[in-house]
Amino acid sequence: MTINRWPRREFVRLAGLGGLLLPSRLVQAQPSTADARTRFGPIRGLRVGSVNVFKGIPYGADTGGANRFLPPQNPAAWSGVRDAFEYGAAAPQSDPASGRQQDGRESEDCLVLNVWTRGIADGGKRPVMFWCHGGGFRTLSGSSPRYDGTNLALRGNVVVVTINHRLNVMGFTHFGDMGHPSFASSGTLGMQDIVHALRWVQDNIEEFGGDPDRVMVFGESGGGRKVATLLGMPAATGLFHAAMIESGATLRLPEREPATELAVRLLDELGLSRTTLPSIQQVPLRRLMAAYHTVSAMPLDVGGGTFAPTMDGDVLPHHPFWPVASPVNPDVPVIVGANRTEMTFFGDEPGFVLNDAGMRARVHDLVGEHHAREVVDVYREENPGASPSEIYFLVYSDYRYVMASITIAERRAALNPGATYLYYLTWETDQTGRGMLSPHTLDIPFIFDNVRTHPLTQGAASAVALADKISDTVVGFARTGNPNVGKLPEWRRYDAAERATMVWNDRSQIVNDPIAAQRRIMQPIVNL
Repeated sequence: MTINRWPRREFVRLAGLGGLLLPSRLVQAQPSTADARTRFGPIRGLRVGSVNVFKGIPYGADTGGANRFLPPQNPAAWSGVRDAFEYGAAAPQSDPASGRQQDGRESEDCLVLNVWTRGIADGGKRPVMFWCHGGGFRTLSGSSPRYDGTNLALRGNVVVVTINHRLNVMGFTHFGDMGHPSFASSGTLGMQDIVHALRWVQDNIEEFGGDPDRVMVFGESGGGRKVATLLGMPAATGLFHAAMIESGATLRLPEREPATELAVRLLDELGLSRTTLPSIQQVPLRRLMAAYHTVSAMPLDVGGGTFAPTMDGDVLPHHPFWPVASPVNPDVPVIVGANRTEMTFFGDEPGFVLNDAGMRARVHDLVGEHHAREVVDVYREENPGASPSEIYFLVYSDYRYVMASITIAERRAALNPGATYLYYLTWETDQTGRGMLSPHTLDIPFIFDNVRTHPLTQGAASAVALADKISDTVVGFARTGNPNVGKLPEWRRYDAAERATMVWNDRSQIVNDPIAAQRRIMQPIVNL
């Protein structure tokens, strides 16, 4: 390892890109640079205190031009030292009509990853925590300051990896049934990118002090969906050894026929056909993204839909958890869970000030006339004192996220022998003034131990105390496949008989079937 001094002013500028808030003790540290070698060439990152940070490392070639809609390729090797100081570009995702895209921050040359580690070429054999970012299969990137791995690397002596990969139309348009072999697997490219990044980890992570035999994949929301999908990918077998699905409510994926219909609609919008499909590689990116946004905004009954991984029978031979768990990778231990009021994260202003009639109307729209009265009665009985808005958000959160997480735990546990653990986060934020309670994304700062700067936690003493327990628990799971590190009650494996669930709060506890009445009425309604 080579370490060189780095001008403080330039260090603070680079560290602050994207709004990153580094721990104050690190900002005060004398910055320097650190060199490492990858399979494709040498790189130079920043050393901040005891953490080495490398950003924007290529793990794949540019996906534009002749590589568009094709499986990921290795990047071209380089000979000189490549700077790894700044995050790389996110995958194309903005609507050109919005004018919001930042030049250079979205690009088809987006197969890059970031690494945080305390060691370089030191034989450290640290667990690797490989993060899949949220945003559904449509948006965002692994370059958010919310995913900064500094505190995890400090706390757990782990190697943190976050990645960017193809999304939306670029990563999940199924042209595989249109007679062009080169595009056979185009409906799963974003997931193939993630597998390609996992192979990069296998080939390179020892240089960063990591252990290629102890890789945990984890992700929240869309990232959790990606983890669920990875569990069902034969190509990912052996590339990861533990998995965590946070609010990742994906049980089934689009199948070939509807995915093909969506792809045809896209071609129509572009003025192309099945015959002229290969010319899509020459379509200007702005035009392609404009067509994607037009099609994705269409109602389902006129040809719109969601661009997501296609269950094609090859790259993805099974749905992740429907009607049962995919039999691929059954030995991998899994943590899965959700937050009590996920949907307050998405709530509109009127949703936070509902009266009883407004709440009942919204519940009716969710579950239908036949179930609405009984659902409200059950949720009121189970949550005495809850406001109409809280009742609505509880019903909506169970409907969208919580029941799916329970179902994933049931079906994954039924596979055996890999252990399955279920959590339910009920800690409540009071930092927004909106009654957000336990919203979507709240688990992220607790796991990354970034509660001191996150807007939902803002360094609250109770958040700091809970992060100490949750973060160490997840690090322990990455290290051994067992989350029991002594800071929480013994976390028993989930099964359909006892339904042992870790309830995370100021006083965390294991509760068997903690929302049993809600589960019994809502699971059949959601029809999982």
